[in-house]
Amino acid sequence: MAADKLAQTLADYIAERAGAQTAKVTDFRRLSGGAIQDNFALSVVLEGGDHPGPQDYVVRSDAPSGVSASLSRPQEFRILQVAHTAGVTVPEPFWLCEDTGVIGQQFYVMSRAGGTASPQRLVKAELTDQQRRGLTRQLGRELGRLHSIRPPHPDLDFLTVPTTPASASRIDLYRHYLAAIPEPHPVLEWALNWLQDHPPAATEPVLCHCDFRTGNFMAKDGALTAILDWEFATWSDPAEDLGWLCSRSWRFGAPDREVGGIGDKDDLFAGYADISGQRPDPARVSYWEVMALVRWAVIALQQAQRHLTGDQPSLELALTGRMLPQMEFDLLQQIRQLGF
Repeated sequence: MAADKLAQTLADYIAERAGAQTAKVTDFRRLSGGAIQDNFALSVVLEGGDHPGPQDYVVRSDAPSGVSASLSRPQEFRILQVAHTAGVTVPEPFWLCEDTGVIGQQFYVMSRAGGTASPQRLVKAELTDQQRRGLTRQLGRELGRLHSIRPPHPDLDFLTVPTTPASASRIDLYRHYLAAIPEPHPVLEWALNWLQDHPPAATEPVLCHCDFRTGNFMAKDGALTAILDWEFATWSDPAEDLGWLCSRSWRFGAPDREVGGIGDKDDLFAGYADISGQRPDPARVSYWEVMALVRWAVIALQQAQRHLTGDQPSLELALTGRMLPQMEFDLLQQIRQLGF
């Protein structure tokens, strides 16, 4: 569908759902990022209805191809609703369209937050030490709120409640994904063996974002404005989110700032304790940092396969696959520093 026709079709859909008489498109563009899903910025002026006047939205729809671990758009929309109700800083979810006849894909519409999600801009931003500490602590609070959501939950019945420890299920899953990649990857196999030999104690599952990192949240002037991209959310070990955020892969040129290139673990853990009442165990988080590196390496290989098979030719996907040697090096360094 041509861009101008797509924009007007979406505007007409919003007008109908909002009870507006008309919707005039003032801006429409594809947003950067979104390697797994498509995101569009849509600005409209609505006449009448529940949301009159200028409105800024984001429309999120399926990409031409995806990865098997990703939630569907209806499932992701319901996750967003639950997180929003719990007080997590997410874009407000407005409308879900499951009718593929509208634009050819399922999609949903949410509010558009201010600020930037660009890792380079966030990490290199000229923030004061106080702003960095405040933002890092805020990230911890957000995870504390999110992890207060526990199974069973009536609106999340599509998520399978785990019956085995999260670490064991993740290891089995990544072995399965790795087996589907044509070429061998001995470093990843060795790291999976290490993870299997050093599991943390089992814990009760909570709702985890499972992609909570720099690049998937927006901030403005040192303050968090929105957490994005909930397509991997599921019940898991709360340390999975903490370890993913602290992984070496998400520091973007600031390796000494352990929390996504933004700040330090002490502030992250303090913010988490502000909400949960419990300070995370550093050793447990370090274990999940190793798991994070394995997971990201497997995802990178899957992304590369989307390009190599011709399902979705993309320089971005191809370059993601080229990151693997750095991830393998980081894995070896991470496990070595843990004393093994």
